[in-house]
Amino acid sequence: MSGAPKRIVSLLPAATEIVAALGFADALVGRSHECDRPANVRDLPVCSESRVDAAAPTDEIHARVELLLAEALSIYRVDADALRRLRPTHVVTQVQCDVCAVSLDGVRDALADWTGSRPALVSLAAARLEDVFDDMERVAEALDARERGRVLVAELRRRIGAIADRARGASARPTVATVEWLAPLMAAGNWMPELVELAGGRNLFGRAGQHSPWLDFDEVRRADPDVVIAFPCGFPLEKVAREAHRLTNLPGFADLTAARFGRVYLADGNRLFNRPGPGLVETVEALSEILRPDLFRFGHESVAWMRLSGWNPRR
Repeated sequence: MSGAPKRIVSLLPAATEIVAALGFADALVGRSHECDRPANVRDLPVCSESRVDAAAPTDEIHARVELLLAEALSIYRVDADALRRLRPTHVVTQVQCDVCAVSLDGVRDALADWTGSRPALVSLAAARLEDVFDDMERVAEALDARERGRVLVAELRRRIGAIADRARGASARPTVATVEWLAPLMAAGNWMPELVELAGGRNLFGRAGQHSPWLDFDEVRRADPDVVIAFPCGFPLEKVAREAHRLTNLPGFADLTAARFGRVYLADGNRLFNRPGPGLVETVEALSEILRPDLFRFGHESVAWMRLSGWNPRR
């Protein structure tokens, strides 16, 4: 298939960014309802939809997801007719989380009654940072561009390594509580604990390579983190700011060291923190700015993250 034109449908925002970073943006012919970067992909036909209203408040989204899962229903629907019209040579999806994006099983169901030539299915399964790099090389190999994948991964490793080396030499490593959902509370797992450590922090909740765990706020109070960073899954920064009261109104929040010293931050989960793709380099940059502002300035403040106003009495 190396000489044939490629027609790629990406059903995962991170995969769309990977495909573009490998130089195949022009080969994309379809996307998921969530794919939005690079900006020109927004003009592509949409091949999936969600049964959950992403604009709803945090607690309503959680209740709707729980109901769908209890009824053994998929949260997402793949538009089989749209896929057929687009005639893709490759479809990229994921198996990491059925709640976060279209699953491999959903794509297989959509292709079940196809006759003739079927597209190659490329499935991503990142749980740790190393898995993200492996996924990039897997996509590159599927697109007959193994060398492009090697070059891309090497550059991303270099950029992250430069930050980690500088952060490693710093004396203070603040303790960090990451919050990936607000009602109920959830800490960030998967790749995020590694990124916190690389950026110069000591991660308190969530384990690298494991799914994000539910979090009892009493645990947070007992640990009393130096820094709290909230980036609910799939939420842009503006929505995180609107929903932040669900965290700050918890009894005892104002007594946390992070709150008393103005080190509570909101971050764009949708744009960076929740996407296991090339943007994780920018996530490490943003984390390093938050955790070690004396050492790092990349320009992500007010774009990818912000300090929570009203909790900064000792600045």
